[in-house]
Amino acid sequence: MIIIDTQFSLPFTYDFDRALKRLASDPVNAVELKKREIRIPMEEGNIVSLCSVGSTESPTFILRDAIGAKQVDKIRSIFHFDRPLDTIANHFVGTDLEQLFKDHAGTPLIRSFSLYGTLMKNIIHQQMNLAFSHVLTLRFVESFGTRQEGVWRYPDPETIAALDVEDLRKLQFSGRKAEYVIGLSRSIVDGELDLSKFSQMDDDEVTKEMVKHRGVGPWTAQNFLMFGLGRPNLFPLADIGLQNALKHLWNLDRKPTAEEMMAHFPSWSPFLSYAALYLWRSIE
Repeated sequence: MIIIDTQFSLPFTYDFDRALKRLASDPVNAVELKKREIRIPMEEGNIVSLCSVGSTESPTFILRDAIGAKQVDKIRSIFHFDRPLDTIANHFVGTDLEQLFKDHAGTPLIRSFSLYGTLMKNIIHQQMNLAFSHVLTLRFVESFGTRQEGVWRYPDPETIAALDVEDLRKLQFSGRKAEYVIGLSRSIVDGELDLSKFSQMDDDEVTKEMVKHRGVGPWTAQNFLMFGLGRPNLFPLADIGLQNALKHLWNLDRKPTAEEMMAHFPSWSPFLSYAALYLWRSIE
C-alpha cells in the first residue's frame, strides 16, 4: 500500500472557498471552512484530506493520505481539477449567461463521493425544502451509516434493504419516501440496479434504466447524472431554483416555460450542466 501526499496547482481559475461553502451546506460532508479543508471517505476504506493553500486566481492544493495514484486521479476527477473551467466559461461568451460566468468564475461541478449516497440523497430531497432535506439526510446517515475518523459514510445498500418502512418513518420519512429508499436498496442488492455500470452508458441509457425503478423520475435521474457521474450536458427543466434564476435573469414577471428555456439549449450546449450550476449559484 503506497500512501501519497501531494501538492499541485491548477492553470485556471478555481473558487475552492465558494465550493467548500456549498459542500458545507450538506452536514454529511466533513468540511472545515477555516482550514479550507474537506475530508473525503474513499471506497477503499481510507479517508483523504484535500486542503487549499492557494487563491482563486492561483489555486494550489495539498492532498493527503491517498492510496496510490488511482485515488489521486479520482479526487482530481471528483473536484473538476482535470478539466479547465476557463474553456467552459469561454463557451458562454456572447450568450445571455456570459455575465454569470464572469461573476461566478471558477465554479466547479463537483461530483458526490458515493453513487449509492447520491441516489439516496436525491430520493430524500424529492419535493422537500432544502433545509429539512439536509436534516433528514443526516438522520439517515447517522442512524444507519458509519463514522470513521470524524467522517460520515453513507450506509451500505444491504443495511437499508433489510429495514422496514417503520424504521425510516421514525426519522420522519414519509411512507412513500421510505418505500422508495428501501425498494431501491433492495434492487441494488438483488442486482437489478447496478450503479457501477452507468459510467459506461450514455445519459439517455442511464435515464431509461433508472426510471424503471419506483421512486426515480427524470429529475432524480438527471441529478444523479450531474452530481453522481459528473455529466456535463443536463438541465433539469422542472427544477424550481433554475426557473426562479431565469425569471430574475430575464426580468420576467413569471417563471419561464420549458419551451422558453429549451430555446437557449443550442447556445448553452454541450455544457447545460454548467449553465444550471451557475444559475443556481446566482440565487444562492
